[in-house]
Amino acid sequence: MKMAESSVRRRHVDSRKSEAESSASSQDTGADTEKEKGCVSLHTGTYWLTRVVLLRFVAFIYFLAFSVAYNQNKQLIGEHGLMPCKNYLNSVKRYVGGKIGMAALAYTPSILWFLDWNNMDAKLDGIALVGMALSGFVLVAGISNMVIMATLWVLYHSLVNVGQLWYSFGWESQLLETGFLAIFLCPVWTLSQVPRRCPPSLICIWTFRWLIIRIMLGAGLIKIRGDKCWRDLTCMDYHYETQPVPNPMSYYMHRSPWWFHRFETLSNHVIELIVPFFTFLGRRMCMVNGAIQILFQVVLIVSGNLSFLNWLTIVPSLACFDDAALSFLFCSGTGAKKAVLEIQSEDAGGRTPKPTKGMLIRRVVNVSLGVLIGYLSLPVVMNLLSSKQMMNTSFDPLRIVNTYGAFGSITKERTEVIFQGTLSLDPKDPEAIWEEYQFLCKPGDIYRRPCLISPYHYRLDWLMWFAAFQTYEQSEWVIHIAGRLLSNDSTVLSLLDHNPFQGRDPPRWVRGEHYKYKFSQPGSASAAQGKWWLRKRIGAYFPPVDLEGLRGYFQSRNWPHPHIPPNRS
Repeated sequence: MKMAESSVRRRHVDSRKSEAESSASSQDTGADTEKEKGCVSLHTGTYWLTRVVLLRFVAFIYFLAFSVAYNQNKQLIGEHGLMPCKNYLNSVKRYVGGKIGMAALAYTPSILWFLDWNNMDAKLDGIALVGMALSGFVLVAGISNMVIMATLWVLYHSLVNVGQLWYSFGWESQLLETGFLAIFLCPVWTLSQVPRRCPPSLICIWTFRWLIIRIMLGAGLIKIRGDKCWRDLTCMDYHYETQPVPNPMSYYMHRSPWWFHRFETLSNHVIELIVPFFTFLGRRMCMVNGAIQILFQVVLIVSGNLSFLNWLTIVPSLACFDDAALSFLFCSGTGAKKAVLEIQSEDAGGRTPKPTKGMLIRRVVNVSLGVLIGYLSLPVVMNLLSSKQMMNTSFDPLRIVNTYGAFGSITKERTEVIFQGTLSLDPKDPEAIWEEYQFLCKPGDIYRRPCLISPYHYRLDWLMWFAAFQTYEQSEWVIHIAGRLLSNDSTVLSLLDHNPFQGRDPPRWVRGEHYKYKFSQPGSASAAQGKWWLRKRIGAYFPPVDLEGLRGYFQSRNWPHPHIPPNRS
């Protein structure tokens, strides 16, 4: 009996073992099936895929910026541009003692100091083309290294620092800071989406998060301390109509109900002043901050042409997400996602590779980056806390850590400068026919639909917005444009959309007229006639000028005098 019972027990145990093995085998098969189907989710807390997304987005912005430079630099800062960078470099050289040395390089960091200035247009084009090629490679391949990202940073720095007025916008410094941080995302030489021996540094990820916090707080605080309309929640009553370069959606959003504009303004304050602190409240709240900031930037992109500023601001927001959150962007079972799954599996099994000497050096570099950013952030934080806050300011020549802000004051009326030319001998003749020039994007022809160009950017159009609420004495380059138009200068005309004297003699006189613009009312008689804008003349912005009359003005500023047509006296 005992032997029989023992036999039965053994069979029962063997049966249970067999069931357990069968169950385990079934689970393994199911797990394998899940892996094959790509259903296995990534663990939280790693940033391999985050790095790929960040690098691709930074490369996208670089590609846009270098494209703008390639298409517009010759007209703005080239040999025959409105503000030749060669003249600027010479003035800096004289200022630092007449030598090209460390003083000149510290004052204006640019590789142009080391190049021949004889054919400056070719040098500017070369920098832009190399930048487009490198950023295009990173964008398409999703791989990069420190050498490529550092090269992109140096190249764009070289353009910004000689760009003068045309590169004086806050997003230039923001791109340089973002690009600097992106250098430390990558391995030194290796070109791989998931370089096993160079994991993304958590310190570097936090420098991106610190950037989005400063951008938002800077923008929010400058508003609260600035225009009263931000405090009484009425700024959005004006913003869509008076922003630098409205788009078609601006036309309709301007006519939103008053309560919606109040909601927009209040939401802006919450998103810029409260939501950034979610970053410090754990993974989920950090991702909530990232999602809200990205959605906020998308709304701004839809509602206006603000260059690549809002696209660029999305970049540091992406650092709020780890691999588990961003895995949906990658194909399952292949490429980067598969490699990350393998790495996480190895780490979970205690098979993490032993740190090499290079990995230990890299850790020191990452810590040094954190210390550097912390040190350079001190004046930025003091500026944020100051009642005399400055926006879009750099406290170091390399623009590594900057202070940001936007629309601290809102213009309540839109004014525009309209260039007009005439072939009449006498500009005071009441019979004189004045014909208008049209810019590529800024409002002019009241029948022309507002343009849609974001994330591209027309630098001259943007500066014309500033010129409209200044005087021509404050914006002398406006008169420089007028002189170029008097000679049908092809360099300047390439920045315009319509030249009324195309294929004809150039105008004898050019003048600037000052107009007040406002959107037509949707559904009104004006809108039915195809008018997007209504305008009313304010007066003359600058009086009629001719080439001979501008001779002294140009000579006093060392501007080359435009060519006078041979049939003109």
